[in-house]
Amino acid sequence: MFISTSSKLQNTRASLNQQIIKQMRMRAGAENLLKASSNNKVKEMVLLELSYVNSNLQLLMGELEGLNSSVEVYQNTQETANIPLIALGLKETKEVDYSTLFKDFILEHYSEDGKDYEDEIADLMDLRQACRTPSRNEAGVELLAKYFSHLPLVESRFFSPSRQTGIFFTWYDSFTGVPVCQQNLSLEKASILFNMAALYSQIATRSDRQTVAGLEEAISSFQIAAGTLNHLKETFTHTPSYDMSPAMLSMLIRMMLAQAQECLFEKIALPGIRNQFSSLMKMAQEASRVNEIYDQVHQSMIQTPIKDNVPLFWSTMTQVKANHYRSMAHFFVASALLDHQLGPSDDEDQQEKTLSQVYDRLPEGRSPLDILKNKDERTRIGKAHIRRAILGHEEALRIYGLCHHLNKLEALQDILKASHQRSLNKSSENENEEEFTDYTEAPDIISKTEHKAEMEVPATTKVKVTDFFQRLGPLSVFSAKQRWTAPRTIRLRPEDRDLGFTLKGETPVQVVSLDPLSPAAADGLKEGDYIVTVGNTDCKWLGVTEVMRLLKDVDEEGIDIQVVSVMDSNPPMPTKSATFCGNLPKTYSMICLAYNDDDKNPKSRKVTKKSSFISWGLKNKLKSASTLSLPTADHSGTLPWNKPCPTFPSSSSYNNDSALY
Repeated sequence: MFISTSSKLQNTRASLNQQIIKQMRMRAGAENLLKASSNNKVKEMVLLELSYVNSNLQLLMGELEGLNSSVEVYQNTQETANIPLIALGLKETKEVDYSTLFKDFILEHYSEDGKDYEDEIADLMDLRQACRTPSRNEAGVELLAKYFSHLPLVESRFFSPSRQTGIFFTWYDSFTGVPVCQQNLSLEKASILFNMAALYSQIATRSDRQTVAGLEEAISSFQIAAGTLNHLKETFTHTPSYDMSPAMLSMLIRMMLAQAQECLFEKIALPGIRNQFSSLMKMAQEASRVNEIYDQVHQSMIQTPIKDNVPLFWSTMTQVKANHYRSMAHFFVASALLDHQLGPSDDEDQQEKTLSQVYDRLPEGRSPLDILKNKDERTRIGKAHIRRAILGHEEALRIYGLCHHLNKLEALQDILKASHQRSLNKSSENENEEEFTDYTEAPDIISKTEHKAEMEVPATTKVKVTDFFQRLGPLSVFSAKQRWTAPRTIRLRPEDRDLGFTLKGETPVQVVSLDPLSPAAADGLKEGDYIVTVGNTDCKWLGVTEVMRLLKDVDEEGIDIQVVSVMDSNPPMPTKSATFCGNLPKTYSMICLAYNDDDKNPKSRKVTKKSSFISWGLKNKLKSASTLSLPTADHSGTLPWNKPCPTFPSSSSYNNDSALY
């Protein structure tokens, strides 16, 4: 159910992206016509059409925001007792055809028949196509990681730093639907990383948070998602898509860590919260930590230009959670002060130390020991905390009611109402009609946690893979950045069993110590040549021993070998790009145009001799880089208060006389 519903949502996102780019093209055409025309009647018609197109764009953007607000799709199907979590949607992309351009490049650059590599190219294209619709589990993450690990190998084989390949990679912004297109692989790599983080967030949100194993899966997945986004932020610093800009990624990292911290809080509370002074104070500080980090996320979401791109649902949800967990913290402190008077058997020093660590400041003239020993003072401060809890819950419910997307989440409303009612009950239990109204303000609660959510380095970005195109030869030599001659055929005829040269190096072997008077030299062999074939045997992956074994039994008729020579090349020109913007505010380019050096004066170019192709004093090995119980929305009535689980009151009951909350 989860996979099918999520796939349907992703298909809807792809359709919306296509409609958005169509409307943007129409708008760009209308604006160009408006600039070019001097006819007032034409201008009026164009302005009318432009207003229509802009209206359609706003509607499509609203639909896309609705998709990003559909968090219920990503929740666990049995989840009704926990506050919903936010998952990232996958970025959409267009199909890419590697076939023709790669086969042409193989023929032109590697002097081999591109048709011989059709299977390898098809495997690469199939892998990319599968990455467009990955399964929402570990297998889907591994699939993306496998493709991500292949990209550096493909880049080294086919993407020269001095020329464009003609292959365009198009990805859509996950928040605005605006397409971004580039001819290099940076956008492709960054988008795959983003989708890996999105998959981890979806795995986290569908975890069963009523079990320890499910909560641990959610915590780990959110932390890995944060680590993946941080890796993306540090590695690809100039990605021309706003959803992967440094500011947006920083906000998303905070949100992933906030949700991981929320799950850590739920894990602590899952067995039940002991109705004891120290336990309640500890949970108060844990709840305050969740409130603090959600407040930071909300503050980053309302900053320009982030607030113009993230769904209103997200910022509203973080604001609701910040108020909810702040109120919970005040409720726990109120319960500790009102329900647990200092008795003869209690550790006075320990309670004083605990209380002093909870507050950053105390009401003027009061000390922690004064509050603990004075029953009236303890009650007064406790009531102040319960008042702040009630006000916070009311604010959370008010904000909840302002967002129509939140109104769809009935479980969230039930939890907010249950928490509010519980605070009201606690206030009623401690009311005294004879007392005057007290306006003492409860101090803020210092946040503290024993289990801080932290980013995890994603190991999946370092998956080892086998190069699809390894038949082209060792990547350290046969890559797109190197230039060499077409293979030359040399006839070897030994004289007194001497071929007239020696071999050196790893793979492929290189000709050294060439006798200039030898028949091989006369036939065109040069010092520094690489031997690629001996007879009918491909030698690009053979070492000195294997090649010498093929050459040692050469008879008088000799044997043909093929060699290539390294060519000097001009220093690579930096790839420049122009950007085309679809006139959508605060977005990046739709397309990057290749730098054209045909207009430059060739006489002005400086030619520098390239350094030695390879140092044979060192080994060059090919490396494969791929490298109180929490409020619930339970309606079944099967989770009574006197059981240790769930960890906060259900919406159907509010009173508890048990020693466990």
